[in-house]
Amino acid sequence: MKSKNRLRASAALGALAVLAMVVPEAAMAGPTTQALLKRLHEKGILSDEDYTQMLAEEKAEAATPVATPAPASVAAPSGNAVYAKPTSSGIGLDLGVATIKFTGSVNGYYVNDNPATPSANTAVTGGIASVGKGSSSSVRNGLLPGFLTVSVSTQQAGWDVGAFFGMYPGINSTAWGALGANNGGQPTALATAGIDFRQTYLTFGKPNVGTFKIGRDIGLFGSDAILNDITLLSSGATGGNVAPGNTTLGRIGSGYIYTDFQPQMTYSSPSMGGAQISVGVFQPLSSLTGPAQANAAPGFQAKLSHDGKFGGVSTHLWLSGISQKHDSLTAKSYTGEGLDAGARVTTGPLTLTGYYYTAKGLGTTVFGLFDTDASGNARKSDGFYLQALASFGKFSVGGSYGESNLKYANAADALANPTLVSKNSSYVGQARYRLTNWVTLIGEYIHAKAQAHNGNAAQSDALAVGGILFF
Repeated sequence: MKSKNRLRASAALGALAVLAMVVPEAAMAGPTTQALLKRLHEKGILSDEDYTQMLAEEKAEAATPVATPAPASVAAPSGNAVYAKPTSSGIGLDLGVATIKFTGSVNGYYVNDNPATPSANTAVTGGIASVGKGSSSSVRNGLLPGFLTVSVSTQQAGWDVGAFFGMYPGINSTAWGALGANNGGQPTALATAGIDFRQTYLTFGKPNVGTFKIGRDIGLFGSDAILNDITLLSSGATGGNVAPGNTTLGRIGSGYIYTDFQPQMTYSSPSMGGAQISVGVFQPLSSLTGPAQANAAPGFQAKLSHDGKFGGVSTHLWLSGISQKHDSLTAKSYTGEGLDAGARVTTGPLTLTGYYYTAKGLGTTVFGLFDTDASGNARKSDGFYLQALASFGKFSVGGSYGESNLKYANAADALANPTLVSKNSSYVGQARYRLTNWVTLIGEYIHAKAQAHNGNAAQSDALAVGGILFF
């Protein structure tokens, strides 16, 4: 009965607080909170004990000096305050029983691309360098589209529980097709931008147990490669500037294979002296260019990472792997597998990053692209990138070089596919200026080169200028 009385009292106090926020004059014209508590006590809604306790709490709160205006709050039925609050990133809303956090990003770049002139010698199947009759200009997203994420977290029965939703809208119009928002662009009137709903997952865990994740999120293999790439915040290789889609390529395909956002069930251990291991079962992916498949077994991925600090040097090290069996309907079955390793070292204003991967049956640029020949024979691939970024106050300058290599499966493959890409590579030079805590302005130069096994080659140069906002 006491809890019911307190619930009713809290609801009444909450109603008064809401009225005060919407119509401030109502708080001055009506009874004070202490007077309201007295009326509730007189009407029998509050017991003597509840009245004494709540009155003492109200007097103590009123007597506490406040240096700055406090966020407006509403008493929740649980007795906890409902208020907006700053978080490590984004904006948080504490509901008492759960916390909702919003984060977001918007970016845009003017990109001018100067492609190689088309000829018999510039044909490279799978090349990332652009080829065309003249330069092109676009106003487009960089490697990141925009995004808006919503997370809900709480504690239930001793478990930390959460749900996460990530929407990634681009600013460019998309020609919808088999790849959804990742299809090529459609720069015409009356077209619309695409929304890539990349993330939707739940988590539950405990500090001494670790965290379990079920849903769609970024993969484990190759994830640190892109998350540490300086082109993540900018453009990198343009990947089709005449009709831009949701994103550029960045360093995808010229240093690493894109990790992608994949359906998964993963477990991440607690941090153990800076080390953490993650393992997961993934939705099996079919080849994009090989024979048709009906895959029976799931994919498997794992990652080991370590964060350390030694004097004035901070380090982040990682090692990850991937394996998936592919069951072909008309050709050989094979297993796609890969291993990568990387390191990021920061000392003073300088951050150095190095990354390497080796794979068989994964392809190049994205999973399943040119991973086998027509008979299902797996092709080997490897790649790396080296990167440096120096920051001086609000200014940062950086540069990187990377390449991705693809080998033939056998001699028959070489005869059948003479223009297949052998190497994609790119140089990137970048300058940043942090205008505010939210806004960063970026200028970038990109030189991309594609080489085929038969000696064909294409080179392109691009300039990108724009900015990105995070909150």
